[in-house]
Amino acid sequence: MLLFKNPTYEELAGKEWLVTNGIGGYASSTITGANSRRYHGLLVAAFNPPTDRRLLVSKVEEAVMFNRNSVFSISTNRYPGVIHPQGYKMLESFERNPLPKVTFSIEGVKIAKTVFMAHGSNTTVVEYENEGSNPIWLELNPLFVYRDYHSTFHESSYFDFFAEQLEKRRLKIYPHYGAEPFYVDFSKGDFQAQAAWFKNFELEQEQARGLDFQEDAKSIGKIAMDLAAGEKAYLIFTTDAEILNQSPIELKNRELARLKNLEFDTNDDFLRDLAVAGNQFLVHRKSTDSYSLIAGYHWFTDWGRDTMIAMRGLTVAAGKQAESKSILRTFLKSLDRGMLPNRFPDQGEAPEYNTFDATLWLFVVLYEYFKQFGDLEFIEEVFPSLTEILEAHINGTRYNIHVTSEGLLFGGEALVQLTWMDAKVGDYVVTPRQGCPVEINALWYNALQIYAQFAEQLGHSGKTFANLAEKVKKAFRQFFINEKGYLNDVVTPDGWADDSIRPNQVYAISLPFDLLTNREAKAVLNIVEQHLYTDLGLRSLNPKHPDFKPTYSGDQWQRDTAYHQGTVWAFLWGEYALAYLKTNKYSAKAKKEIESKMAGLKRHFYEDNCLHGISEIFDGLNPASGKGCVQQAWSVGMLLKVLLEMDANVKLASKMEKSISLN
Repeated sequence: MLLFKNPTYEELAGKEWLVTNGIGGYASSTITGANSRRYHGLLVAAFNPPTDRRLLVSKVEEAVMFNRNSVFSISTNRYPGVIHPQGYKMLESFERNPLPKVTFSIEGVKIAKTVFMAHGSNTTVVEYENEGSNPIWLELNPLFVYRDYHSTFHESSYFDFFAEQLEKRRLKIYPHYGAEPFYVDFSKGDFQAQAAWFKNFELEQEQARGLDFQEDAKSIGKIAMDLAAGEKAYLIFTTDAEILNQSPIELKNRELARLKNLEFDTNDDFLRDLAVAGNQFLVHRKSTDSYSLIAGYHWFTDWGRDTMIAMRGLTVAAGKQAESKSILRTFLKSLDRGMLPNRFPDQGEAPEYNTFDATLWLFVVLYEYFKQFGDLEFIEEVFPSLTEILEAHINGTRYNIHVTSEGLLFGGEALVQLTWMDAKVGDYVVTPRQGCPVEINALWYNALQIYAQFAEQLGHSGKTFANLAEKVKKAFRQFFINEKGYLNDVVTPDGWADDSIRPNQVYAISLPFDLLTNREAKAVLNIVEQHLYTDLGLRSLNPKHPDFKPTYSGDQWQRDTAYHQGTVWAFLWGEYALAYLKTNKYSAKAKKEIESKMAGLKRHFYEDNCLHGISEIFDGLNPASGKGCVQQAWSVGMLLKVLLEMDANVKLASKMEKSISLN
């Protein structure tokens, strides 16, 4: 629980909360209740799960009256030049476990507000509880918008939000003529119709990003009720009329039970909370009737690369076998020319295939899946797809992806970004990396080795691919290991090399099959620690490089050109930790060191940005508050994998420690 005494707006406005519904929808805001992003709202509904997300309910303006004389607004908004009302000054505490709950204290009056969603439904429930000892009068004014969640909303006569009163405490609202309706249900009180526009809310996070940062919202009236000491009242916002047959108490109890079921049986509070937070990314995809993973909240959908990396911790290491199989089948259904899609677009267009590495990550995920579950039947099911992938890469596929005569995997075309360093502004690709990138070839080697092992398990011949793997290893060592003690980032067979110090070289150590000796691996990690390591992730570029950008800020051009030019990425911390543990044989000492190094991300998880979340990125020079997405799948997934892998391996390693001679 976070406690506040005389808080400032600036202190609170950067702290956000998020709840999700398992189909791509969510509710999110700052703990003040003031929306600071276009993505904030009490009901962001996914009309084609997990995509076609639309914001329907912006927020609720809330006022408390007691003694029939004293009226206090517990709401907060930012308007041009002013914060009004200033309910944040009455904010006493915030807790996020198990549901986001803010408590306001006003002259002896104490009122708590809790928000949650019904899993599998575009439904948000807001609970108000009078935690004081005297009765109060509560006035609630829901504010509505109707837009795609990437945009902003402004006053228009087209949007009248016509309300049909179905029952005394139930409204059916049509944002405009012919629009799909949604419903507002309240457990007590009376509705007083009174239409008005609330104009010029300022969204400071959008302003900082150089985007349109003002928004309007529509009120159709207020809900007024009395609340006795200890009494609770509920607002329900939903697109699902059927769910209104259930009481809000039933919905809350079901959600609490679901969250409890997600927890690991562990004494490690951080591991338990991280697992629950990680489940927010798991969604049902309507088009394939299967599971997928949202890459990040608030604005990403399900991306191939992100999914393959994130699911290693979120579902595979977490023991979610059925979900893991379903996700893998989701992406394999769209296998084309030996490539997995990098993105399923929001509006149902054809999948995009501009990824060099997502397909190769599939092999690593399957290898870890088999180690975790021993499910050879599933490996046999997908084995023909694995064969298709390798043959397509060997023969050549999109974007000039092909195997060189040396065995290395080459790819890239002008104006196309293919690796995870994929920032592009207009026709400018910031880090093109055409040629043979180091992590791609580490993945390529691992894919070949994994295929050969699967072939042996299934009684097939994998000798051709095993032989190619040995050829790749020889070429990798020839082209990537440089005289400075670390690995080149990109090479070409004609001898050109980009020797920029970037984090991609860590994959040559952390992945299952080794390309370096343990001594070489430790030397590489030493360089990474010197130039790239921070407690919140790895820098994407050495600070001494002339292209290094110390901060991630400004308009889209400034942000995108800094995205992979020094910006710290949280998910890479997990890859570094795995490499460190591996080179130190998962010893108890190594585990203790990694636990110590984890303190920065742990603090961030509980105290900064999205509370109970891990951000996407941080500034490169002095990383502090998170930036980019506030809750990123691979950031959480890789941290979860590290914690689970330590738990699984250190017990085994401790028995062998005395007989192991560390290099």
